[in-house]
Amino acid sequence: MSEPQEAGHGTVIARADHGISRKDISPNALRVLYKLRDAGFKAYIVGGAVRDLLTGGHPKDFDVATNATPEQVRAQFRNCRLIGRRFRLAHVMFGSEIIEVATFRASGDDDTAAADREVHEEGRLIRDNVYGTLEEDAFRRDFTANALYYTVEDFSVRDIVGGYRDVKDRVLKLIGDPETRYREDPVRMLRAVRLAAKLGFSIHPEAAAPIPAMAPLLAGASSARLFDEVLKIFLAGSAVPSFLLLEQFGLLDVLFPDAAKALKTNRSGALRAMLMQALRNTDERVRADKTVAPGFLFACLLWPAYCREVAVLQASGAELAVAQQRAADRVTLRQTERVAIPRRFSLPMQEIWQLQSRFGQRTRKRVFRLLAHPRFRAAFDFLSLRAHGVPELAEELRFWEQAQALAPEQLAEIIPAHAPAGSGESAAQPPKRRRRRSRPRPAG
Repeated sequence: MSEPQEAGHGTVIARADHGISRKDISPNALRVLYKLRDAGFKAYIVGGAVRDLLTGGHPKDFDVATNATPEQVRAQFRNCRLIGRRFRLAHVMFGSEIIEVATFRASGDDDTAAADREVHEEGRLIRDNVYGTLEEDAFRRDFTANALYYTVEDFSVRDIVGGYRDVKDRVLKLIGDPETRYREDPVRMLRAVRLAAKLGFSIHPEAAAPIPAMAPLLAGASSARLFDEVLKIFLAGSAVPSFLLLEQFGLLDVLFPDAAKALKTNRSGALRAMLMQALRNTDERVRADKTVAPGFLFACLLWPAYCREVAVLQASGAELAVAQQRAADRVTLRQTERVAIPRRFSLPMQEIWQLQSRFGQRTRKRVFRLLAHPRFRAAFDFLSLRAHGVPELAEELRFWEQAQALAPEQLAEIIPAHAPAGSGESAAQPPKRRRRRSRPRPAG
């Protein structure tokens, strides 16, 4: 591996001009900067933390860039471990907080660096451990807004690629040729959407233009990595604008092909109304520091695909119960090939779907059984979302709201013990088993 080097520092924004206060920076991140500085190394807080501090945000994660190698960083901190293959990183751990420290990286275009850099035939980077200067490191980053460096030497911000002005203008620009950068890592297209939605930035026309044509490259990305990116997109408090941008750039068709197709063919708009309300609720919960269950999130995102698949199976002659089970399995299987949803999330998702048909069964035994189901609350919340797109569900929703508020004996008085004659529910109940006739005893 090539050794880190020192070089000039680009534009310097003085402490009096940028307005970043050390009070807003993690004390542990500052501790890392000071210790590396005292050991004779250059070290900077870099990336999203600097960007967010400049826009008045409160970053939770602080990353550090340095000219020290990972091994040299580990020598300075006993609470440090090295991770990664493609990008060798040092993690300095302070209890639950981890300060990620990366060595300046270079372009790796020269012959001496070839052994430390692997590129896929389609242009994707596989391994990249080429060390370089501060300037080279800045040009290796994805967006100009993420290539800003804060130092404790004079508490200034170093700007190599014009990111300071772009942050002030609230515009997201790619560093380098957009098509080349997207080919190196197609997930950058998702990062552009996520950051633009989260920060309220616009995507510069040069960075936005290639995305629709290059969106299919995402199909070659790791399904596990796409799962992580989807969670970041929809659990950042900006799910609604993120979804709209995914649709606008054709990325939704690649991430959720079945759901995207179902939304386009749903003429009533009920499925879209339900999904948008779900995303609004998700944003509200994230902003209120409440948890969002990934299984519930994926149940909402894939509900249009599930409904469409049930309709297709019923049209081919399958009974409703059979169609529902097969649709859940098929939608989950196809989606997992694109975005790897772990079973701990896909199983609750399917349960939420399956329980929806049981809300219409209101005999005493079935009502109490459903109320006791461990997934009832999630399924009921899902029913309330569906009511946003299907007004006919309002009466059903009121019944189950009342059922949860009443004491068991009060609830038992207002629901029949058996389904009324002629109702569809009686036909849905399993037939009683016939008593087996006893064989006649043999003579003698």
